[in-house]
Amino acid sequence: MTLKIGFVVNPIAGMGGRVALKGTDGADVQDEARRRGAVPWSPERARLTLKALLEKQLDIEILTCSGDMGELLLEKEGFEMEVVCRVPPETTADDTKRAAKAFLDEGIELVLFCGGDGTARDIVEVVGDRITIVGIPAGVKMHSSVFALRPEDAADLVEDFVRTGRVRDAEVMDLDEGDFRRGISNPRLFALASVPDDERHLQATKSAFHGLAASEEANELAAYVAEVMTDGVLYILGPGGTTQAIAKAMSQDKTPLGVDAYLDRRLVGADLSEKEVLALINEHPESMIIVTPIGAQGFIFGRGNQQLSAEVIRAVGLENIMVVATPTKLQGTAALRVDTGDGALDVSLRKPVKVVTGYRRRKLVNIT
Repeated sequence: MTLKIGFVVNPIAGMGGRVALKGTDGADVQDEARRRGAVPWSPERARLTLKALLEKQLDIEILTCSGDMGELLLEKEGFEMEVVCRVPPETTADDTKRAAKAFLDEGIELVLFCGGDGTARDIVEVVGDRITIVGIPAGVKMHSSVFALRPEDAADLVEDFVRTGRVRDAEVMDLDEGDFRRGISNPRLFALASVPDDERHLQATKSAFHGLAASEEANELAAYVAEVMTDGVLYILGPGGTTQAIAKAMSQDKTPLGVDAYLDRRLVGADLSEKEVLALINEHPESMIIVTPIGAQGFIFGRGNQQLSAEVIRAVGLENIMVVATPTKLQGTAALRVDTGDGALDVSLRKPVKVVTGYRRRKLVNIT
């Protein structure tokens, strides 16, 4: 029996990540992203999913939107499709909701969408849990558990749904982008959605770790990292509470949800874009990246720190990446993951890494 799938792409999702805007909601933010040189990110993420999906040769019928919201990508990858929602060249969240309504009217059984938490929210606002959804990760902030681990995993989730039809509930999270840009991350539950029952290919909801013990662990770890820093080396710190503790141990400020750079234990660049990070690396060839995994999800690259792009990682060198995490965080994180958008680099990164967990303490953890 042929499965009817609705396919929709948010063309501007993720554009703000590499230029340090922490999201792309709102016309003014999108204009600023373009002014900073941002380029579309979601079409390539969607293309990777479609390529993997085509190889599976599933019995599916695809319904989609016109133009950049689906039609052009499907045509380029060799899919037959039916356009059921016409959209203007400059699209908005309302067009995503109109697409979801059209899919609902057409009786589709699965929505495959490419975007971030905002796109997930717009779709679920219309379809609720009546239709199963699968998210291709392309946003800056992706706290929801409706997203595949990587674009290729989204194709596996579609295949699993086609073959078994098994589903479960997953959380769609939401947060205020204005607060997020000010360093306040307070995601809330927006709704429950239906997703394929396949935990191997779905990301977990982002978790935070609080409490006195966790704070003491972070302070001990931070003091050690600050102590072993080498003069003359540029240290690039990704977002997170643990990296913020490292900055505090140096008596320096840290952008909570941004990427900052330090030289000789002094802040030399705050809330940096990918371009600004590359410029600093060019000035200081001896550089090191320090990152901490997202709680529960386990991503060290590809979620919330797109400024640390594949080009940045290659410029620094894989041997100059330090992963830090408190024992409490590691205990609640099933695996470490990467999703840089560069498949070859991801393969190179998937190996055991010695995670700094405290004062002179490390733990060998696999990156998957």
